[in-house]
Amino acid sequence: MDALDLLLKRCSVPRLAAPAPSGEALENIIQAGLRAPDHGALTPWQFVICEGDGLTRLSTILAEAAQANGADETAVKNAKNAPFRAPMVVAVIARTRVHDKVPTIDQHISAGCATHAMQMAAVAQGYQGFWRTGAFAYHPAVREALAVEGDDHIVGFLYLGTPDCAAANAPKRDTSQFVSYL
Repeated sequence: MDALDLLLKRCSVPRLAAPAPSGEALENIIQAGLRAPDHGALTPWQFVICEGDGLTRLSTILAEAAQANGADETAVKNAKNAPFRAPMVVAVIARTRVHDKVPTIDQHISAGCATHAMQMAAVAQGYQGFWRTGAFAYHPAVREALAVEGDDHIVGFLYLGTPDCAAANAPKRDTSQFVSYL
């Protein structure tokens, strides 16, 4: 698949199975994330890879956050099961710093670009993924468990694995609804 085809047909696959990317494939995914646009060369990212026991730890973190919110039994169970929707979850954290020329928002966007690049690198190598953020990314207990402090944020949880269903066709969108010229 060439790069343009990859981007034009991008579509998340919601069901992922083992194997997760590993070895050179995982290194390529990480390196793609590290190539995200990065004004000021601040490298405002941190990738926390969860697989195996890490998925179990993330499951516990999310379930405890749900309980702390007073969630009902079903919501707690859903939170506990969420990490197991794929054999690997990468928490992408924007690690920001004060900079006179690079506002914090630029650093957050850069971390988002890193997440997208990682997902595209996975797809280019025959894997698939989907990006979820959700309320748990902002929950104080989850932030604490992942050592997210201050203006830093979890920009998303990137679920990665082998596709376990066919990807939906990417919808063709009318560009006139999204583009104007000055």
